[in-house]
This record gives sequence, C-alpha cells and structure tokens, in this order.
Amino acid sequence: MKNDNRNKGGVDAKPIRIKVGGKERMFDIDDPGLPDWVEKNKLTAGGYPYDERMKRKDFDQTLETLQKELVKLQSWMQATGERVMVVMEGRDAAGKGGTIFRMHRYMNPRTANIIALPKPTEAERGQWYFQRYIAHFPTAGEFVTFDRSWYNRAGVEPVMGFCTPEQHQKFLDDAPRFELTLVSEGIRFFKFWLNIGQETQLERFHDRRHSALTHWKFSPIDVAGMEKWDDYSAKRDLMLERTHTPYAPWQVVRANDKRRSRLAVIRHVLLSIPYAGRDEKAIGKEDPRIISDAPAFLRSL
Repeated sequence: MKNDNRNKGGVDAKPIRIKVGGKERMFDIDDPGLPDWVEKNKLTAGGYPYDERMKRKDFDQTLETLQKELVKLQSWMQATGERVMVVMEGRDAAGKGGTIFRMHRYMNPRTANIIALPKPTEAERGQWYFQRYIAHFPTAGEFVTFDRSWYNRAGVEPVMGFCTPEQHQKFLDDAPRFELTLVSEGIRFFKFWLNIGQETQLERFHDRRHSALTHWKFSPIDVAGMEKWDDYSAKRDLMLERTHTPYAPWQVVRANDKRRSRLAVIRHVLLSIPYAGRDEKAIGKEDPRIISDAPAFLRSL
C-alpha cells in the first residue's frame, strides 16, 4: 500500500516535468518507489568521479582521526585567540548540516558556534544586507560555522525572486569587499560550496519526503527548486566567478558521497591552519577529484 505523504509537513508536491541529462522526465516525489533513472545515477550524477561510496569502516576511522585534530585546533585557538569562520553553502540536500554536525561534534560548544539564521525580520530587511550576520562573527578563540550565509543573495534569492536583479548584482560587487574587511581583521575565513548532481538531489529529496524523521526538512522551496535546476546552476557559476578571490577563495567539494565530502571539508580546514601539534600525516592529503578551488571547478564544467 502506498505511503501517502501528500501535504506532509504542509507541503503540496504534485508530479513535475523536469529536464535531467537533456531528457524530459516526470518525477512524482510522493510515489514511494524511486524511479530507475534516479536510482541508477544517484551517485555518479554530474560527473562524480567515484562509482562506489567510501566504505563505512574507512570513513569512521578517518573521521575520528580528523575530529581529534579539530580538538587540538580548538585548544590552540583558545591559547592564541585565533578566530576561524566557515561558510557552508550548496543546494538544498547537499549535505551542509551533516558536514557541520560532524565537524563540530567533539568541539567545545561554548566556543564553537553554528549559525543558521531564519529569514530576516522586517527590521532586518531595512538594514544593510550584511548587518545581521556580523553580530555572529567570532571573537577571540571562537570557531564559527554558518549553515547558509549572506550567499543566500547569490543563489536562492535571485532564483526564487526574493530580491531584485539590481540587489543581486550589487551583492556580487559588494561581497568581495566585505570579505576583504573581515580577512584583513585577522579572521581565518573559509568558503565551501558542496556540489551535488541532479539525480543525487532528487534521491535525497525523495528520502526526506518518505521519512517519518526528516520529512519536516522538505519545504515548498525544495519543490520549486526541483524545477529550477538550470537557473540555480547558472547563479552558482556566476557567484563562484564573481566572489572567488585570493583572500577569500571558494573551495568546491563534490558531495554526491557524503562521506568523502565531509572528510574533504574538515581536512582542508586542518591543513590550512598551522596550529600547535598538527599531525599532517594523520590528516592526510586532499583528494583533487573531490575538492578544488572555484576556477578549477568552473573549467571542468
């Protein structure tokens, strides 16, 4: 018997016609059966370089090693007053929250903060666009991670019509100048874009829709976003091109396999900061098939 999730969480999701890989497809997210064309390509979508997920045992062992290094990093930050700020961006269902959870899991929450702001209030809409984010920037010894950030104005806002074209273009001009200020202040600043393939996103949305535990994550924005894949891609590419700078570079992480992407993000942060006691051998080397800077990613498209 079909598990009818229609309107679950207050979301009405009718079957939609979308273009995937140059072909028109019908996708009914309320059908409990995942279409064969999604199941077949959910890992390899978008040119993902691996055809198998990382083994759980290897992931767990490596993750624990990296988490121990994060604890060292935090101790060093407390001793030196260093500040670290991470911006985690990506399409819906890219794995931002899961990556942040594993990065922060064993860090002291008193000085390792996760910032996930709701939509702006009426008062905040009247402020300078960046203003509400600044209050959450790190003080001495703090590690702050933004689960989405001011880069909403580079992606979801222009795609969904939540800002004007003029506001979007102004943001692309202003963001590099804004980030130069915070880097010049001495904050160690990281920007990650978690990149997933289209079938990967559809499979993750489908899982959410049919889960008694996570269906609340599926939103009207997700429904609309499924039909705007190409528009999101165009805005992503423009964002990476216009806001990647030598002082605030974008790192693009191929995230179809959540295990590899989570390790790649944590490893990049650890290898970028010269904290006391850093064990580079234990951290390991970056996988260029999984993580690259924005220019290299754009050249690969």
